[in-house]
Amino acid sequence: MALQRFTPPFSQPALDDLRERLRRTRWPDQIPDREWAYGFDLGFLQDICEYWARFDWPAQLERIARLPHYRFSSSGIGIHFIHLPSRSMAAIPLVLTHGWPGSFLEMLRIIPLLTDSFHVVVPSLPGYGFSDRPVRPGMNVFRIAEIWVELMTELGYPQFGAQGGDLGAGVATALGLRHPERILGVHLNFIPGSYRPFLEPGTTLAPEEAAFLDSIPQWSELHGAYSHLQRTRPQTAAYGLNDSPAALAAWILEKFREWSDCDGDVYRCFSRDDLLTNISLYWMTETIGSSFRLYYENSRAPLHLGPGERVRVPCAIAPFPREISAPPRKWVERGYNVQRWSDMPRGGHFAALEQPELLAEDLRSFFGDLRKATADNSSL
Repeated sequence: MALQRFTPPFSQPALDDLRERLRRTRWPDQIPDREWAYGFDLGFLQDICEYWARFDWPAQLERIARLPHYRFSSSGIGIHFIHLPSRSMAAIPLVLTHGWPGSFLEMLRIIPLLTDSFHVVVPSLPGYGFSDRPVRPGMNVFRIAEIWVELMTELGYPQFGAQGGDLGAGVATALGLRHPERILGVHLNFIPGSYRPFLEPGTTLAPEEAAFLDSIPQWSELHGAYSHLQRTRPQTAAYGLNDSPAALAAWILEKFREWSDCDGDVYRCFSRDDLLTNISLYWMTETIGSSFRLYYENSRAPLHLGPGERVRVPCAIAPFPREISAPPRKWVERGYNVQRWSDMPRGGHFAALEQPELLAEDLRSFFGDLRKATADNSSL
C-alpha cells in the first residue's frame, strides 16, 4: 500500500543511552565573561542539557501521536506526513513544508488554526524526522516537489496550495515552477537563498536590489559557516553531531536563538520543551547527517531561473521582521508572480512556530482571495 497509518516509535534503550551520553559530556572551557562572543554559551548549554537528561520524551511523543500520522512510499523512499482533512466542503488542500533545523513539529501550533479552511498535509522532508534517509544522490527540492505531487495525488487532491519557509520555501517554489498545473498558489515566508532571477544582459538593478546583493557576502562571512559546511562537507560534520547530544543541541539551538524574534533570549519565543522535542527528534531518528545532505544536493541544483522562467502561479510573500534574509520586493517580483505582499509586525525565521496566528491569517486571506477570484471568473 502506498499510504499506511504510522505511530511515532519510542525506544527506552535509546532514551537511556541519550541520558547516559548527556551525563558523560566532556565540556570544553570558555573564556570568562564572554558568554556568546565565541559561539554558543557554555553555561546556557550545560543548563539545557541538564534539563534534557530528565526531559519527558515519552510524554512529548504521546502528544505528537494524537495527530493522524501516515507514511507514503515513493520510488523506494518512505515519507512521513500528517494529514488533517477539513470538515468544510470549500476547504483547499494545502501542503506545509518545514526547513532546517526545524521539522514537522514546527507546524503543530498552526495546524488547528487552518483546518477550518484547508485540508492540511504536513510531510517530513526526506532525511528528516520519521521520513527515510535518502540512499542515493539527487534528493533536492525539485525531486522533493515531485514526491509531494505524488503524495497529494494519492490523497485525492488534483490541485493544492503550497506553503513553506527555509528549505520548505525552496520546495514550494519548485512546485510552482515545475508543476504549475497542480498548484493553486504558493505562499512563502522566506525567499530561498539560492534563488536568482534571470537578468537580461545590461539589466539595471534598483538601488535596493544592489544593496541586498552586496549584503549577502557579509552575512555569509559573519553567519554562514553552518551553511558552507553543510553544503560542502556534510558527512564530516555528521560524525560528531550524531554522537554527542550536547554538540547537536548547540548546533541547532544556536539557530533558534539567532533567527527568531527573541533579542537573544530564546525562551521568549520557545519553551525548553518545544526546543528539546525538536532536538530529540533529530537525535532519536539519527537524521542530523541526512538533513545536512539536502544542503549539499540543493547547492548542485540551485533555484537559478533561466530565460523565460518564473513562478507564474499566484504567489504571496510574508516577510517577518527578524528573518535572516530580506530581499526587496522588486528582486522577488523578477521571478515570482507576487499577488500579495504582507510585511509582518513581529516574528522571525520559524514563523509557523513563533507567530502561527499571523501566518494562518495571511494564508486564509491569500487563498480566500484566490478562491473568490476563481469563482468570479467562472461566473463570467
